[in-house]
Amino acid sequence: MSAESTPTIQRKVVVAACFGTFLEWYDFLTFASLAVYFSTLFFPADDPVAALLASLGTFGVGMIVRPLGAALFGSLGDRHGRRTIFLVTIVLMGVSTVLVGLLPTYEQVGLLAPALLLVLRMVQGLSVGGEIGGAAVYLTEHAPEGRRGLYTSVLQLMGPLGMMASTLQIILLQQWLSDADFRAWGWRIPFLLSALLLAISIRSRMNLHESPVFRQLREKNALSTTPLRECFRDRETLGRMALLFFCVSAGGSLLFFSAQVYTGVFLKTVLNLPSTAAGWLVTISTLALFPATLFCGWLSDRIGRRPVLLAGLIGGALAILPVFHGLAHFGSQPEPNTTMIAVLLLVLVVPLACITGPQTATLPELFPARTRYTAVALPHNLAAGWIGGMSPFMVTWLGVHFGDPLAGLWYPTGLLILAAVVGLLFLPEVRDRPLAD
Repeated sequence: MSAESTPTIQRKVVVAACFGTFLEWYDFLTFASLAVYFSTLFFPADDPVAALLASLGTFGVGMIVRPLGAALFGSLGDRHGRRTIFLVTIVLMGVSTVLVGLLPTYEQVGLLAPALLLVLRMVQGLSVGGEIGGAAVYLTEHAPEGRRGLYTSVLQLMGPLGMMASTLQIILLQQWLSDADFRAWGWRIPFLLSALLLAISIRSRMNLHESPVFRQLREKNALSTTPLRECFRDRETLGRMALLFFCVSAGGSLLFFSAQVYTGVFLKTVLNLPSTAAGWLVTISTLALFPATLFCGWLSDRIGRRPVLLAGLIGGALAILPVFHGLAHFGSQPEPNTTMIAVLLLVLVVPLACITGPQTATLPELFPARTRYTAVALPHNLAAGWIGGMSPFMVTWLGVHFGDPLAGLWYPTGLLILAAVVGLLFLPEVRDRPLAD
């Protein structure tokens, strides 16, 4: 066993990759959770609706620039090393998040406040674009052969975990502080706490070695000088990037939105369940996702990535509409049946886990080593930003347009059907593919 693949090194890689990705999601989602407060803190208060839309638009900018970050940092990661870019992205995210907590408000500096907020949000989006693909590549290139699915599936838990930590922290602060104190200074605490998390993450990453796959490429003088251009010129790589965009990454982002994000919105705004009850129900499904993801990662090591991923895409396409119809039925009764609501939410966890379990390992296994970082990061972040990121708007718009909140769910359902068809036709089996190739 090489020095780069000892169990001790592998554990350090897992901790560093996961903690950094947790910090990325914690920072990114804390901004989203506080967008409604930012509308009054950083924008003119004379038009509350316009201020809220501007605040949400600032959040959306982070999603839009994610692909730019993926292209930039992915290319640098293929040219200069996974570890180096791995450090750069986490520093950018952590520093920009801490600075958000130190920003002056609109009342203090006028239009400079939203301008600075927009710049920091763009930096956050750029760093997430580089981090998400880079963490998957770095972790998979250190994974033990025959156990890549299980080993790397842990990374997929960091998104839900970061979301839960961010949400819980804000709820506790709102309970402990008066509304006036929270609006005056309490909202800064989650951002300032990122300084401590950043210090821990940097320390864990500074002790890591470069990916063994990248080191071999460098020793052989086989590094790509123009990874982005090479990706678009190589027809097989370009085809698999399109497959990643339309199938694996799109399916994962759509299912995550449907099962973990929109369910809470639906329970609170459509079924009018108390916020606390809705929050606990969604939390139960999130907790169930953790062991389910690990199991599906393990299963993909046994039977292959392709059948598990296809089961998730097909299962998700078949489950979304019936589950939400069931939620509407059991949640609209005089006494909502919370047991059946919890069961229905768990139904959506199953196809989501089938995607998240093998996804981290599948992304790097699809591509050659010399352009892997770029080829993974760009389509994955495009799918998350353009398809998954558009989900809240499209589902809401379709629901309003047709006068039925359930009508909007044809958006994720239709795209999951497309993803399943693309997967059935083109998704290869890549389990245990040599990563040095």
